[in-house]
Amino acid sequence: MGVIDRFDCIDLFHCSAGNSTDSVYSAVCAEYGGLNCPVESTVFELCDQYSMLKIGPLMQGMWSDSQLTYNFCEALKKLKLTAAESTEDSLEGCLDCLLKALAHNNAEASEKIQENGLLQVFPGLLAPQSSCTPKVANIIAEVAKNESMRSPCVEAGLIPPLVQLLNCKDQDVLLQTGRALGNICYDSHSLQAQLINMGVIPTLVKLLGVHFQNTPLTEMCLIAFGNLAELESSKEQFASTNIAEELVKLFRKQTEHEKKEMIFEVLAPLAENDMIKLQLVDAGLVECLLDVVGHTVDGDKEEDIAELKTASDLMVLLLLGDESMQKLFDEGKGSVFQRVLSWVPSHNHQLQLAGALAIANFARNDGNCIHMVDTGIVQKLLDLLDRHVEDGNVTVQHAALSALRNLAIPVVNKAKMLSAGVSEEVLKFLKSEMPPVQFKLLGTLRMLIDAQAEAAEQLGKNVKLVERLVEWCEAKDHAGVMGESNRLLSALIRHSKSKDVVRTVIQSGGVKHLATMATSEHMIMQNEALVALGLIAALDLGMAEKDLESATLVQVLHKLLSDERSAPEIKYNSMILICTVMGSEPLHKEVQGLMFLDVVSKLRSHENKTVAQQASLTEQRLTVQS
Repeated sequence: MGVIDRFDCIDLFHCSAGNSTDSVYSAVCAEYGGLNCPVESTVFELCDQYSMLKIGPLMQGMWSDSQLTYNFCEALKKLKLTAAESTEDSLEGCLDCLLKALAHNNAEASEKIQENGLLQVFPGLLAPQSSCTPKVANIIAEVAKNESMRSPCVEAGLIPPLVQLLNCKDQDVLLQTGRALGNICYDSHSLQAQLINMGVIPTLVKLLGVHFQNTPLTEMCLIAFGNLAELESSKEQFASTNIAEELVKLFRKQTEHEKKEMIFEVLAPLAENDMIKLQLVDAGLVECLLDVVGHTVDGDKEEDIAELKTASDLMVLLLLGDESMQKLFDEGKGSVFQRVLSWVPSHNHQLQLAGALAIANFARNDGNCIHMVDTGIVQKLLDLLDRHVEDGNVTVQHAALSALRNLAIPVVNKAKMLSAGVSEEVLKFLKSEMPPVQFKLLGTLRMLIDAQAEAAEQLGKNVKLVERLVEWCEAKDHAGVMGESNRLLSALIRHSKSKDVVRTVIQSGGVKHLATMATSEHMIMQNEALVALGLIAALDLGMAEKDLESATLVQVLHKLLSDERSAPEIKYNSMILICTVMGSEPLHKEVQGLMFLDVVSKLRSHENKTVAQQASLTEQRLTVQS
């Protein structure tokens, strides 16, 4: 075996703490060739030194634990612990020593294990039938707690044999194997994806079902699911298993808050997948969530508040799937739907929020929207909003406005909602400085006035509203609010076709924003702006003349007509607008100065017949007035 030195014996003695000098002497000699071996005298000498060490620092000085750990790792290296050269009995003691060293100073011990090449030895020790396997897997798990050790573990080829061990029946092996894989792949999407490709998800789901009474093993599976479920590539595999059934079954048995939270942390990312949403609904998760809400709604403990939020949020998440939502709606007769409606008038802000969001999700098709408006849900939402006008909860305001916006989409609902006073209630939030609330407020009003001329005129003559819209048209830090403000400004003009509305917009400084809107990258916004500008020019060109000129509208129109990428609708409405603004002398001069005739003449051969016809008419107009 070679000459042993001071460190070799110290480490062996450290591994045999509590043994007498004689017993250590025998153990060392046996390891190095038996009694009377060539190194016997050296062993005897070192055993005497061991006795001195036990006396303490009075004679030998202070020996630090970190030094002993270092020495221990060196000894393991020199003793060449390999599967080929050591029996299981001899390995057991050394593995115990490794675990003790890791428990004392994990980082230092892990480094020494790597430096001595032991990571490359471990794959050969991960045999399913070996009594050493749980300890080896445990050591790997402890080593992989260190971020710097994870790549070396992968390079040592530890992942494949560990994955194979997940098919083992020994629960201790399964637990330590799961820990090892979890630590190695922690926070690494590429390694987690590798595990998914190796088929660990169906295996772990099966383990959860078989060993659901083993708490540590169950928790290991849940932690693994939570990590893997974050990857989109995992969802298809999860959906092909009975994970929903197993998780719901496990959830029903839990009474402790911490255990429920662990399951919630798995359910949330899984429920982002529409197929799994439906599976969870079929497995009875919704009933479990309703029970949680019922038991925690009046609780004032921190854990009750946390469970209530998690359960109600997860309920809303399940409603994001079309099939799962429709199943729970059940033509408006579903018990779940009815329970959720009862949350809206609750005094609990979390339930108010969840109830409003649930209605917004149920209101994703016309049939549901019509049914809900006919059954009086609008009034519940208006009452809720009224409770949050002054210093209200912003998330509740946003949710309630979202629900109203969706409900206002079907044509048959608009007049009913306007009669119910929705626009008046929504206008109370004009003073809000919160972009999410502003965005939903604008969207709700825009939906309400679609094809509702009277409502559009009434709102369009509201100076405070129009001035606020003009202000928000400049909200460059909030693109959504800016875009919706422009669209509502245009909608007020387009749906009212009112000269009074046009004048209110002009006087409030809205023309320049509509001209800018015509240059939007979104074709629908370009078109809405051009139609609104056409109505402004047609209804009160004289009043709008200076604003149109300063907004360089003619140059904008020339660019739109010259751009081959402009949609046919854009070209058509641009030419209509050109003909209209020519009634203004200064704008007419601008048209002549930009040689519009050449651009329009080319459009006579446009593949779109409507564009080609309008090009001919516009060319005639330009020629006559040139």
